[in-house]
Amino acid sequence: MKILFACGGTGGHINPAIAIAGTLKEKYPDTEIAFIGNRKGMESKLVPKAGYDFYPIDVAGFQRKLSLENVKRNIDAFYKMFASTVQSGKILKELNPDVVVGTGGYACGPVLRKAAKMGIKTATHEQNAFPGITTKMLCKSADEIMVAMPQAIKRLPDNRSYVVTGNPVRESIIKTTKEEARKALGLDDRPMILSLGGSLGARRVNEAVASVLGWHGNTGKYYHFHAIGKFGMDFMPDLIREKGVDYENKPWLRITEYIYDMDLCMAAADLVINRAGATTLSELEVQGKPSILIPSPNVAENHQYFNAKALADNGAAVIIEEKDLTGETLVKTVEELIENKAKLQEMSKAARKMAVVDSNERICDVILKLANK
Repeated sequence: MKILFACGGTGGHINPAIAIAGTLKEKYPDTEIAFIGNRKGMESKLVPKAGYDFYPIDVAGFQRKLSLENVKRNIDAFYKMFASTVQSGKILKELNPDVVVGTGGYACGPVLRKAAKMGIKTATHEQNAFPGITTKMLCKSADEIMVAMPQAIKRLPDNRSYVVTGNPVRESIIKTTKEEARKALGLDDRPMILSLGGSLGARRVNEAVASVLGWHGNTGKYYHFHAIGKFGMDFMPDLIREKGVDYENKPWLRITEYIYDMDLCMAAADLVINRAGATTLSELEVQGKPSILIPSPNVAENHQYFNAKALADNGAAVIIEEKDLTGETLVKTVEELIENKAKLQEMSKAARKMAVVDSNERICDVILKLANK
């Protein structure tokens, strides 16, 4: 069986594909798996690190906000749409996959459309309650359409059938225990904070986390691992130093552009600070992690807020909307939670109750049925 995954843009589209690939490989070791995506995207780094072959295409997303700069970007994206279709066709002929699976993001659109035209079976998976443009477009051609939440079906064409699967989570995140992770990372019993500035690097989140690091970074009282994100590298290191924290010489702090051993870091954490992308929330649920969620306001239909609200309503998370986010607010919220072990345990239990642990298997079953048709 040959499976080609098409994904890209952000970790929220890439990591689900890697998770599904891992389950397929575990259940069916002879499966040949490859990935296709933007040669300049995060997928070009994350996929090879996960151990899979990566085939690059030149593709770009369209910008929704109207500006002169975005008009130029959209013209470039328009031309790349045609180029990526041609490139996708060549790769599809070379690999001859049984099924092409898309997990969202602009990179998977031209690949799945081309595969469908070539008579190759295709499936797509939507992670959010509010489906993205790519998913809506692929509803016309995809053989199978999977959604993480039933709410998404209300916003998709009613002339199609849909399979509700939940969101895929990497096997390593499902199986890694807190004890194993802390031992592997060399941590003692001090509480650990894990914070993520988003795969591209959200400035407001990074600035607030810098205040948290300024609050405790020199004390050594807590471990703190923080992923700055791609664009955060331009300012975040200097900002942390301005807070008086020389983080490179403090072993209890780990500040990097991206966290590649997320399975270990997530499992080891006592409190997680993050955006509210659907995939990350599924990981938090599976691991039973208390969280402070800062939904991105720059997403379609404000879907991250509704993703986060589901956890908050069940007592698994605290929401700070970006309009209310300051360094002082985040420091106060972290301080109130990190030393309150009883509260953290309550939040952890609430998160675990929400977890869908067989999502990977459900998705693999859909792919397998397509491959055998």
